[in-house]
Amino acid sequence: MLDAIIIISFIIAGAGVGFYSVDLLPGDALSQVTSLEGLSFVTGGFGAIIGIALGLVAQTGYRRLERQIQEMPVDVLLSRSVGLVIGLLVANLMLAPLFLLPIPSEFAFIKPLTAVLGSILFAFSGMSLADAHGRTLLRLINPNSIETLLVSEGTLKPATSKILDTSCIIDGRIEDILSTGFLEGQLLVPQFVLQELQRVADASSDQKRVRGRRGLDILNRIRQAYPERVMIHPADYDDVATVDAKLVRLAQEINGALLTNDYNLNKVASLQNVSVLNINDLAQAIRPNYLPGDNIDLKILKQGKEPDQGVGYLNDGTMVVVEEGGNYIGDELCVTVTGALQTSAGRMIFARPQTSAVANASE
Repeated sequence: MLDAIIIISFIIAGAGVGFYSVDLLPGDALSQVTSLEGLSFVTGGFGAIIGIALGLVAQTGYRRLERQIQEMPVDVLLSRSVGLVIGLLVANLMLAPLFLLPIPSEFAFIKPLTAVLGSILFAFSGMSLADAHGRTLLRLINPNSIETLLVSEGTLKPATSKILDTSCIIDGRIEDILSTGFLEGQLLVPQFVLQELQRVADASSDQKRVRGRRGLDILNRIRQAYPERVMIHPADYDDVATVDAKLVRLAQEINGALLTNDYNLNKVASLQNVSVLNINDLAQAIRPNYLPGDNIDLKILKQGKEPDQGVGYLNDGTMVVVEEGGNYIGDELCVTVTGALQTSAGRMIFARPQTSAVANASE
């Protein structure tokens, strides 16, 4: 609608200028014209055509400017606006004495021309200074509210805002990570994530209900422990169906990072150039490494995919596949690590019973 208004405005303006420009022609030229009304319509038509071209240029420039403003970080937008206002105020104060000077009438155009050029110069100077010292300028205006706004919008670096998803909250390890102090920046819980937690807590399945209530309890605890860092973000998107898609869109809009342990969400967000902090990746990074040849005391709990395989788990939940361990189900034995497979989805260790490993080494 706005695009049409811009183009129509230029068409009307161009047609009006062309139509009434006939009156500006010299008298001897008008005396040779047989139909002034017809000439007015012709010039009006040419003016309308020129107006269409200028309207398209103006509409394209407006949309480009609008897109740049939307993509501009909040702190840059605020600081440039303040710099622009201050620059125009200084220009008016400094150029006011110019209008008091006596200037001959033939040079009267110098005053408005100097005023326009001076205003443009000081406006750009104010915006340039704001780019260089914008954050300091905003702190001088209002250090508390401006800083809070910048943090909530995810424009502070390097402490980018972290957006928590449902799986991350239910998992519970975020509470321990926060207590260590390694995670910085604002923590945002979108309103739609809170609604999903409530739906899970009200589910008919006992297992889902327990998980949902656990997530709500953890969220309440971290909000009480860190009231200035954990915020409920009001954003929601009615045109987006899934919670994962809403999380990605919110992260893109505020330039934030997703904090999750959902493997699929991790991949989808990474494909859309959204920063992702995967708790499983963090757990794997600090998890003790077992190298080939290390011995582990392990209880074989179940059969593996192959008949001769047994499966056990370490205390941290890492699955250990024991070759030739199918006959030891229910027993605890010492196994020797033969290899490991580590991914964002989890970690798996391969091993053999120590007696078998020693026998194979001797052969």
